[in-house]
Amino acid sequence: MHSTTPARLNPPVFYSAAGLITLILLFSAIWPDIANQLFQTVQTAIIDNASWFYVLAVAVILLSVVYLGFSRFGLIKLGPDHSEPDYSKITWFSMLFSAGMGIGLMFFGVAEPIMHFLAPPVAEAGSVEAAREAMKITFFHWGLHAWAIYAIVALILAFFAYRHGLPLTLRSALYPLIGDRIYGPIGHAVDVFAVIGTVFGVATSLGYGVTQINAGINYLFDIPVSNLVQVLLIIGVTLLAVISVTTGLDKGIRRLSELNMGLAVLLLVFVLVLGPTVFLLQAFVQNTGAYVSEIVSNTFNLFAYQKTDWIGGWTVFYWGWWLSWAPFVGLFIARVSRGRTIREFVLGVLLVPAGFTLMWMTFFGNSAIDMVLNQGAESLGKAVQEDVSVALFVFLEQFPFSTALSFIATLMVVVFFVTSSDSGSMVVDMLCSNGRDDTPVWQRIFWASGEGIVAIILLLAGGLGALQTMTIASALPFTIVLMIATYGLIRALRVDVHKKDTLQNNYLTASAMSNKNWRERLHNIIDFPSKAVGERFLVQVITPAFKEVAEEMRASGLTVVLDTNEQGQKTFRVQHGDEIDFIYQVKLAAHIQPAFLHMDEVSATAAAVEVAEEQKYYRAEVHLREGGQDYDVLGWSREAVIGDLIDHYHKHMHFLHILR
Repeated sequence: MHSTTPARLNPPVFYSAAGLITLILLFSAIWPDIANQLFQTVQTAIIDNASWFYVLAVAVILLSVVYLGFSRFGLIKLGPDHSEPDYSKITWFSMLFSAGMGIGLMFFGVAEPIMHFLAPPVAEAGSVEAAREAMKITFFHWGLHAWAIYAIVALILAFFAYRHGLPLTLRSALYPLIGDRIYGPIGHAVDVFAVIGTVFGVATSLGYGVTQINAGINYLFDIPVSNLVQVLLIIGVTLLAVISVTTGLDKGIRRLSELNMGLAVLLLVFVLVLGPTVFLLQAFVQNTGAYVSEIVSNTFNLFAYQKTDWIGGWTVFYWGWWLSWAPFVGLFIARVSRGRTIREFVLGVLLVPAGFTLMWMTFFGNSAIDMVLNQGAESLGKAVQEDVSVALFVFLEQFPFSTALSFIATLMVVVFFVTSSDSGSMVVDMLCSNGRDDTPVWQRIFWASGEGIVAIILLLAGGLGALQTMTIASALPFTIVLMIATYGLIRALRVDVHKKDTLQNNYLTASAMSNKNWRERLHNIIDFPSKAVGERFLVQVITPAFKEVAEEMRASGLTVVLDTNEQGQKTFRVQHGDEIDFIYQVKLAAHIQPAFLHMDEVSATAAAVEVAEEQKYYRAEVHLREGGQDYDVLGWSREAVIGDLIDHYHKHMHFLHILR
C-alpha cells in the first residue's frame, strides 16, 4: 500500500548514481584494456586472499536462512499480521525464477556441465567419473547457496520495509546498525552503490546475452553474427523492456514472467521426452542425492591441499556473481513477497526455484554429457570450448524438431532479457525514489533506456569484461555489510517474537482489569454489539483514554498526534523523528454472528440486505504498525485501554533500543 502523496525522487541518490555511472562507463569505454587490467588485478587479489571469506560467508548465509525459516521466527509475516500475499504462488514463483536465475540457465545449462566434464578439478577428463563430478559441481553452483544469498537480502529488506515502515531500499538493511542515520549520507551511499551494481550488472548481462540471441537467430535465419546485429538486438530488447516497465509490475513484468515460466516448462518437457527419458529421471534422483549428501563438504571445500586455481575460476567467481546481483534480485524478491510468512518465503525461495534449476541442469547437462560420452557428438564439446553462446543451439541440433526447439529457446532468451532489464529498471527506480514504485513514467524509461545505452557502449568499446570483473569485485564490501545486517535482522526478529509472546497475555490481563464481576465478563463474551454500540465506545472510552495519555506524554516533551478517519478509526501516534513512529489504532470491524443465532432462511430481497446487516456484530480491534492484533477491546474500561496502550509503547521503545 502506498500513501496518497506522489512518489518523490531522492536527488542525492539519483544524481550521484547517474554521475558515477557516466564516469565509470567513460573510463571502461575509452581505456578498456587499462580498466580490465585494474579490475582484474583487484579480483585476483580478492580470490587469492579472500576466497576463504567468500566460502565461509555464503555458508553462514545458507545456515541463517534455513534457521530463520524453521525456527519460531518462521511464523512472522513480511508485513502486518493481517496482510495477505499480493500474488498467487504460481505468479510469485515465475517472478522469482525470471529475475533470479532464468537467463543463466539458458547460457550455462549445457555449457557448464560440459566444461566440468572436459576439465574437472579432480577426476580424469572425459571419464564416467568426470561426468558424475561435473553434475555435482553444477548442482552446487546453481543450487541452494545462490538462492540463499538472494533470500537473505530479500528477508532483511522486506522485514524492515513491510513490518516496520522503512523505505524498501538497500539502506534499510543497515537500520539495526546505524538507526536513523540511514536517512543521511551513509544511506545515500549504500543506495548509490546498489544502483551502480544493478545498472552495470544488467548491462553486462545484456551485452553478453545478445551474443546468445545472435547465435540463435544465426542458426534459425542465417543472420550474421556481428556487432551491428547485436546493437540492434540490444535496442530491440530495451524497447520491449521500456514498454514492459511503463505498464508496471502487475502487468508487464508479471505477464512476461508467467510467459517465461510456461516456455521453460515446455522446453524442459521436450528435452525430457525427446531425449533419454529414463536415464534423465535416474540421473536427476542420483544427482540430487549426491548433492544433498555432500553439501556440507562441498560448501567448505577450498581445495587447500591441491595447488589449483579452479576454485577461483568457478566457485568463488559464482559466489561473487550471486552476491553482486543480490541487491537487485533481493530487492525485487522483497517487492513481490509482501504478506508471506518467513517460513513460507524461505520454502518458496529456496526449494522451488532451486528444485526447478537442478531439474533443468540435469535434463540439459546430462543429455549433453551423454551425447559427448556415449553418442560420439564431439562437435558439441568443441563448440562449448570455442564459444559458450552457441552451446545451447548445437545441443538442440541433436534433437528431432531442432528448429522448433531452437526457436522456443531463442524466444526464451529474449523474454528473459526483457524481464531482467525491466525488473532491473524498476529496482533502480525504487532505489532513487525512497523505495516507492509508483513513480513518474519518465524515471522508469530513463533507467530502462540507460541500461541499453550502457550495454551498447561497452559492447562496441570492449569494456564488458572490465565491468563484469568490477561488479564481482564489488561483492566483497557488500558481503561484509550483509553479514552484519543478518545479525541485526536476527536481533530484531527476537524482539518481534518477544512482543508476540507478551501480547498473548495482554487480552486476559486488561480484560480482567476492565470488569468488576464474572457476569459482566460473561456478557462481554456472549453479547454481539451493534455498530452504534461500537461507535459509542470509541467516543466515550477510546477518545478520553487517548487524550489522557497524550497530555501526559506531551508534558514530557513527546510529539503525539491523535487522529480520527472517516470510518471512525482512532489513531494514537507518537512521532520519533527519523526513528520508527509508534502507532496504536482502534478500529471497528464488522463480523457475521454465529449461525446458531439466526437459523431462519433469508430470502434474497431488499429486506434480506437489512437482515444481513442485523446479523453483523462489531469488534473494536487493536491495530499496531505490525498490523491487526486480532483481539477486541470493546467493553474494556478506560484504565484497561490505557494500560494496553502503555504496554505496547513500552515494547516499541524496547524494540528501538535493541535496534540502536
